[in-house]
Amino acid sequence: MFPLFEKLSPYKNLLKNFTSLSVLQLSNYLFPLIILPYVVRVLGPDKYGLVQFAAAFNSYFLILCDYGLGLTGTRMISQNRNDHQYLSRIFSSIVIIRLLLFVLSFALITVVVFSFERFLLEWQVFLLSSGIVFGSTLFPLWFFQGLEQMKYITILQIAIKIVSIIFIFILIQSSADYIIFVLINSSTQIVIGIAGVMIAVTKFKINIFFPRISQIVRILKEGWNIFLSSIWINLYTTSNTFILGLLTNDTTVGYYAAADKLRIAFQGVHSTLSLSVFPFVNQLVKESYENFINFNRMLLKLAGIGGFIVSLILFIFAYDITDLVLGQNFSHSGDLLRIISLLPLIISLSNVFGIQTMLPLGYDKSFNKIIVIAAVIHLPMLFILTTYFMATGVAYSVVLTETIVTVGMFAFLKTKKINLISR
Repeated sequence: MFPLFEKLSPYKNLLKNFTSLSVLQLSNYLFPLIILPYVVRVLGPDKYGLVQFAAAFNSYFLILCDYGLGLTGTRMISQNRNDHQYLSRIFSSIVIIRLLLFVLSFALITVVVFSFERFLLEWQVFLLSSGIVFGSTLFPLWFFQGLEQMKYITILQIAIKIVSIIFIFILIQSSADYIIFVLINSSTQIVIGIAGVMIAVTKFKINIFFPRISQIVRILKEGWNIFLSSIWINLYTTSNTFILGLLTNDTTVGYYAAADKLRIAFQGVHSTLSLSVFPFVNQLVKESYENFINFNRMLLKLAGIGGFIVSLILFIFAYDITDLVLGQNFSHSGDLLRIISLLPLIISLSNVFGIQTMLPLGYDKSFNKIIVIAAVIHLPMLFILTTYFMATGVAYSVVLTETIVTVGMFAFLKTKKINLISR
């Protein structure tokens, strides 16, 4: 027992961070699973699809407001966590940059919504959904990740989300309440965002001030490649729901969005591992390249085994899961879940190759190129397959594209003689 503790002692902070993030991510995926069976049955495929279509539309502006700072901000905080003055400068700069980007985003959202009939008919849903963008823009997750101090926001988020779930069960009684559902989700994220900033300022004594223009420009340059990658990644992830909504109807969107929600929920452990490890590997690569590579070899094995188990469960029990969680009105979601059940395994591998290895080593541009190539292949394939096969076409497009990304990142590491498979 004691030798085990000694072996784990170098990873003490990582384990603490992983535990806090596990609880946080568990709440992020468990809470939607708690309300999903109720919400999809009350709202039905049509209104649930509309809500998810609006969320997919606003996801573009989430990317704009984040500007890649979720990753680069974490990296900067992690590598300079002992310099309090630096932390205040970075915190102030990133918060102000993201708020300015939200002002721009909301103006663009308003113009689009009132310019096209597809959005204008349900303008309240699209504008209220932007509250999620605002709350996410405020929330300094990157700051707490970089410091590996996740316990403070874990308790905060869980408490607020429990309250929101109670409101959902009380206030959502029919399909006509879909706007209230959107309002609850947006309000929850805004409260979390404001509280997160307050905790950062009070607990860690962060001073907020308007930074120099040169500082803002430097941070914008730092996040540029990751921002571009995020845009292209969006084109073959959340954009699928949005494009499906443009080419088909809200009901079809509801089938696909519900299946994808289940896949994401089951993939939660992988997401937790990714968020926990990223600040750790950025710190580790500064200390020892050899230790960094050895750790990522171990990480690849864990991620691969975990991803395989999740994919296998989703593939075998796809129809049982959809029937139990979504109900018989979403029977087509079972077909879609079986197709995208491969994603947890594929994404777990690409995450280690790309985010946990390429980015800490500074291969941001190469990372971006692989994503761009995958997105360029994905878009025409998506439109063609969606036109002929609707939601099924989207599911196959996503699996093929994620496979291209994984193979591309593995091939790049091989060219750099970085072997994570074996010593």
